[in-house]
Amino acid sequence: MNWDKEKKKFYEFIIVNKVIGFFKEPIRLKSNRLSYFYINWRNISEDVNLIDKLTDYIISFVGSLNLKPDCFYGVPEGASKIGIITQFKWAKKQKNYHTRIYNLPMGRGKLKDHGEPKDRFFLGMPKGKVIVIEDVTTTGGSLITSIQNIKAIKVDIIAAIGITNRNELRDDGKSVEEVIREEDVKYYAMSNAVDLLPNLTIDKDIAIHIEEYFKNYGTREVKFS
Repeated sequence: MNWDKEKKKFYEFIIVNKVIGFFKEPIRLKSNRLSYFYINWRNISEDVNLIDKLTDYIISFVGSLNLKPDCFYGVPEGASKIGIITQFKWAKKQKNYHTRIYNLPMGRGKLKDHGEPKDRFFLGMPKGKVIVIEDVTTTGGSLITSIQNIKAIKVDIIAAIGITNRNELRDDGKSVEEVIREEDVKYYAMSNAVDLLPNLTIDKDIAIHIEEYFKNYGTREVKFS
């Protein structure tokens, strides 16, 4: 499957549906950094038609990587619905769909204080070869927590997929790719902020702020024409 062709349409999908955009005044992120741009998949996951299209793109991307999962798992809570619908659609495409081997996992947003990991972390446990999906990756904290929770129940993670990578370095100087690799998991991004941002119409002053932001915090620099 040729993701290069699909990728162009996917980037158009992101831009048309305003998943990425700019703030007139910067907001302070959890990392304490001031950001003039946002990446937000919530509006997509709240719309039946749009999440249907998004999950088709995810399945296409996975196919291009030649990955063969048994299970998709969305990082709670931002990617929970994305993971569930992707898993449902993926399972229905499989030849052995009727054999009852495909489960429908979901992570708890708020963990239980007691019990075994399968009950504390999950409302339906991931099984088999798992792909973990995150909507936006910045420092990778939520994604790493999900990976560690799945490892605690002795389940094999074959990949982690970020729908959009903000392409930022953490405070320790590492990228998301590096910290996920330290968990012995391969990370793949379907889209990247540094590729998306230059395709947007932007105020000159905000462009200067964002270029400076990526000079300080980015894995790559951004240039607006």
